[in-house]
Amino acid sequence: MVEQFIGTWKITSSENFDDYMKAIGVGFATRQVGNRTKPNLIVSVDDDGIVCLKSQSTFKTTEIKFKLNEPFDETTADDRKTRTVVSLENGTLVQKQSWDGKETNIEREITDGKLIAKCIMGDVIAVRTYIKEA
Repeated sequence: MVEQFIGTWKITSSENFDDYMKAIGVGFATRQVGNRTKPNLIVSVDDDGIVCLKSQSTFKTTEIKFKLNEPFDETTADDRKTRTVVSLENGTLVQKQSWDGKETNIEREITDGKLIAKCIMGDVIAVRTYIKEA
C-alpha cells in the first residue's frame, strides 16, 4: 500500500549520489548543487488515488503526480524529459524513467521506519535514506 509512504521525509544520508548523477548524464555544475541539496520528500495521495511526490529544498522544488501503473511525462530536477511509470511491487515503490534510449529506476521502500531510496542506473546504485518528520 502507498499509505506507508505518506508524510514528510527528511534526508539523513546520501551515498554514491554523485556517481549516479554522472551515470544518468548530469553535468558537473548541476551535480555540485545536487550533492549539496538536502531535499525533503513529501508524499501524499488524494481521494482519486493520485499520488503526489514532492521533492522540496531551498534550491528547487519538483513535484510529480501520477496514478500507479499509468505512464506519464516527467521533467526531472535535472531537466531530463522522461516517460515515467510508477508501480508498487512487494511494498516497494518503483519509479522507472525512460529517455533517449536509457532507463533508470528509483526504488523506494520503508525499512525500520526509514524511507530508503535506491537510485539505479546500470551497475551504479546510489542510496538515499530519509527519516519521517514528526
